[in-house]
Amino acid sequence: MTPRHINTVWAALLAATAITWALGDSGLTDPATAWAVPLIFALAALKGGWVVLDFMELRRAPRLWRWLLLGWLGTVVCLIVLLWAIERVS
Repeated sequence: MTPRHINTVWAALLAATAITWALGDSGLTDPATAWAVPLIFALAALKGGWVVLDFMELRRAPRLWRWLLLGWLGTVVCLIVLLWAIERVS
């Protein structure tokens, strides 16, 4: 991994965090207009993927490890979004 690549990923993580914060603080997560919540969770999944692949250096690791960690991340995010959606409609 080159320092330039790590710096680019780090800057993208900062930008995604700023976007997540701005969406959460903007009032777009209110129950009436909650379209931003799935976007926030998508950004969280993207950020988690970058951390797993680049900062944990699993981009060149055996495929099994990448799939296990990314699968775990995707499962957790999907379950949280599913529970949020169920709670929202009830």
